Amino acid sequence: MPPARIATRVTRYVMHRHAVDARARRASATHGASASPRVAQQTSTRSATSCRVRAMRAPECAFSGAAPRINARLARESDARGRRDDRRDVRRFGTVNGGAAASVANDLVDFLNDSWTAHHATEASVKLLEAAGYSKISESVEWGDLKRNGKYYVTRNQSALVAFAVGGAYEPGNGFNVVAAHTDSPCPKLKPVSKIKKGGFMQVGVQTYGGGLWHTWFDRDLSVAGRVLVKRDGKLAHELVRIDRPIIRIPTLAIHLDREISTNGFKPNTETNFAPILATAIKGELEEKVANDGGAHHALLLAVLAEELGCAPGDIADFELNVCDTQPSVIGGAAREFIFSGRLDNLASSYCGVRALIEATSAAALAEQTGVQMVALFDNEEVGSSSFYGGGSPMMFESIKRAASALSKAAPNQGGEGLVERTVRNSFLVSADMAHALHPNYMDKHEDNHQPKMHKGMVVKHNANQRYATTAVTSYLFRECAKMENVPTQDFVVRNDMGCGSTIGPIIAAGVGIRTVDVGIPQLSMHSVREMCGTEDIDICFKHFTAFYKNFSKVDETVTVDG
Repeated sequence: MPPARIATRVTRYVMHRHAVDARARRASATHGASASPRVAQQTSTRSATSCRVRAMRAPECAFSGAAPRINARLARESDARGRRDDRRDVRRFGTVNGGAAASVANDLVDFLNDSWTAHHATEASVKLLEAAGYSKISESVEWGDLKRNGKYYVTRNQSALVAFAVGGAYEPGNGFNVVAAHTDSPCPKLKPVSKIKKGGFMQVGVQTYGGGLWHTWFDRDLSVAGRVLVKRDGKLAHELVRIDRPIIRIPTLAIHLDREISTNGFKPNTETNFAPILATAIKGELEEKVANDGGAHHALLLAVLAEELGCAPGDIADFELNVCDTQPSVIGGAAREFIFSGRLDNLASSYCGVRALIEATSAAALAEQTGVQMVALFDNEEVGSSSFYGGGSPMMFESIKRAASALSKAAPNQGGEGLVERTVRNSFLVSADMAHALHPNYMDKHEDNHQPKMHKGMVVKHNANQRYATTAVTSYLFRECAKMENVPTQDFVVRNDMGCGSTIGPIIAAGVGIRTVDVGIPQLSMHSVREMCGTEDIDICFKHFTAFYKNFSKVDETVTVDG
């Protein structure tokens, strides 16, 4: 290699090392002990990279014997690039856009990465609630100890949750202010007998759950997560599991074998073309830890689950597993204004509901409230809500009824005639599900006067055929709560020549008799394996829900409909 070229490489290496050391000094001085773990991890990664650079280039430098000549101007430019990198890391790992939206959006990303299934989302929500002072109660025992200023939560099937906080000024018959969302998302789920062997491969049989954009699941690095029933000490334990590494994949057919795909489109058959590959048959048999020739599932899959759970494969009695994408949720976009993730529909609403409930029920705030603040998270919305832990179940209504009755025990006549009915009539439900943002490549799919945009506020959903439960009155009440805190809103109506989806709103409104408004965070790629929404919209949703909890009782007093 020519000496001049060697000298250039050495110079670049020294400049790089100088920049790395400078960044390390600044990080130590700026962040100190309070530095973000993710910033520290990034700095450590750069240091490791510089070590690899030294290892690769040092022998060449020694062989050449060339003395590096440092160009001062280039070194300054390199150092400046390092400072820009540091600012980038702070924005990426500490705050987003430098505003209040940062912490809520970043915390949502962490929540999404922890919540691969409805069971995991419920578990993550419980951790948030318990950290904020909420106590667990059981549907199987009496609720005799409820009291003013108390904070409680209950779970059902470990995939649905109701949490509530009782105002210090609560009186029997006062209303419950509820934000309701759902914890489930479209995905493939393992069949009861999942073992498939064909073509020299071990595959996993799956059934589709909900209305997913199934073509987006092809050629993704996939894994499994869910709940497992494990035999431990003579009892059956209910445990959650998540395999973080990619273990399965659904490969597409090469274009050389499907020449018509460009003209006819990609139309996979979800029964015959959708089974993920777990391993080759030969390799899988070599890796299997137990004999399972007659079992319902591949022994290799059971071995992977057992390793994660810390049990023997034979101790696994049964399971409910989702196929999940292993790519982490992230803040993205050139201006770091988007969240790229699976399961935004509807974990974004679920998280904002729980977070707003916690924010609105601090000890000081709760002491002055006259109502009960509640969040309800249901499973199975994507398949109609018809389960004992779905929005069509009486879970929320039973929680309201039991709480109202328990809180009225010390009141004259235990709250008087029609306590439950009066409570429901004074209550209000915000049905929160994601909304369709205007798509720049398909603008004709939106009605001209109703085109929700990112960063422009919560979307109030309207439908004359009651696919949404919004009325003029409920819309006004929800907007007024936000207006008091300067939080924006926008509207959505589906085109007359298109079908309209629905939510848990009409189901609960009809079943319980509670006033309801349907709202949502605008997003793109709904029901894809990777969806996207705006970081500011998460902040807006959190602020709007908090404003609802804070202001609804006062706003409700200004409106009279039935007297």
